[in-house]
Amino acid sequence: MLKIYNTLTRKTEEFVTLEPNLVKMYVCGVTVYNDAHVGHAMSALVFDIIRRYLEYRGFTVKHVMNYTDVDDKIINRAKQLGEDPLKLSQRYIEDYARDLQSLNVLPATSNPQVSKTMPLIIKFIEGLIEKGHAYAASNGDVYFSVTSDDDYGRLSGRKLDDMQAGSRIEIEEAKTHPMDFALWKAAKEGEISWESPWGKGRPGWHIECSAMNLAELGEQIDIHGGGNDLIFPHHENEIAQSECYTGKEFSRYWVHNGMLQLGGEKMSKSLGNIISIKKFLSEREADVMRMLVLNGTYRAPLMFNDETLDAAQKNVERLKSGLRPASPSAKGLAPEAISALASSAESAKTNFTDAMDNDFNSAGAVAALFEIAKAINTARDNGATDAQIKSAQNIFRELANVLGLKLEEKQGSGDVDAFINLLIEVRGEVRKQKLWAMSDLIRDRLKELGVTLEDSKDGTMWKWG
Repeated sequence: MLKIYNTLTRKTEEFVTLEPNLVKMYVCGVTVYNDAHVGHAMSALVFDIIRRYLEYRGFTVKHVMNYTDVDDKIINRAKQLGEDPLKLSQRYIEDYARDLQSLNVLPATSNPQVSKTMPLIIKFIEGLIEKGHAYAASNGDVYFSVTSDDDYGRLSGRKLDDMQAGSRIEIEEAKTHPMDFALWKAAKEGEISWESPWGKGRPGWHIECSAMNLAELGEQIDIHGGGNDLIFPHHENEIAQSECYTGKEFSRYWVHNGMLQLGGEKMSKSLGNIISIKKFLSEREADVMRMLVLNGTYRAPLMFNDETLDAAQKNVERLKSGLRPASPSAKGLAPEAISALASSAESAKTNFTDAMDNDFNSAGAVAALFEIAKAINTARDNGATDAQIKSAQNIFRELANVLGLKLEEKQGSGDVDAFINLLIEVRGEVRKQKLWAMSDLIRDRLKELGVTLEDSKDGTMWKWG
């Protein structure tokens, strides 16, 4: 039974979809005005892993991830570069799509854009005005009236009176309540704008997602996802708009990932501590970023530094060892040993599913992969042939793919085994000369790379892990 944590109820609940075997999932995408960073990658990977597992469990997933291509930041950036705002945002959309492909993130079912959803956004705002949930202000803006929604604040657990404390209505605004938020912004001189019943302008941030959601998935969805920094005000306002417009429950489950942190701080452009996805991928393989995410709990903060990345790299290498071929000179295992390997693989597969069914416990799922890799490596070390480890390796590949891990050897790394054997041969000569410090140095450095040496009277054996 699959259970997931619901931010709205603050409980882990049994996952039941609106329609049998169909999951409608909307995930807030990026505002495209600069290169995407590894914080964006974390959220994309979390929901890619969730999607892959839902599909593994037999669901058809309609996965929508939007692009905000109309925004103050985009307009300001375009002015700095002397570029058309929509052309600039389209360029970064294409860049981000390539970044996600490089990270082995499955393409979303659809990627709506604000600029291409304008008629529905305007219709949505008109509907909210007609229903008494929004109003056109004297300054040309249109605002949502938070006091018209009795449930406003339930996602974040905030009360309107508490939110109002310390807030004030700016002189240039024509709000009736300090917490009212903009659905439509009147155009400023020289800004990109669209015609509307309230004059030229562009939509506010929150209404965009409600409209794109409605266009792509309908009035109700199963999962709404995004970073936990979006809970308030973005997702809070989405609920208010959508439910006031349709009169129906917006999303059954609200799923939020924690923030990526660098030196204890959230990674963001505003803090100036970003590492772009491109820069990361120029230094590390995509599986390392995915393993970093898998090693943690998706709802918790994730520390990004050399130490955690090195640990993720070692884990990737340990898993790769489970896919390496048997020795050409392997003589084979006894039937009971082959049976034990098959049993270990099936047991690990059950453990994998049990972990992921528990609110997508990816760390537990990775532990199950290590179980299989260890069983395969033990069998190989004991003389198993390729044919004898093939079935276990097929299960291993199947589960690794569910997590989106490629586990591909780097180009030219087919010689890794030969190089390790060469180092062991050199170490053997060093030991004959009783240069124990040098012998230990080779052993310890290999250990740091995830290779364990085992010395015996018959020689030195090595294994990953």
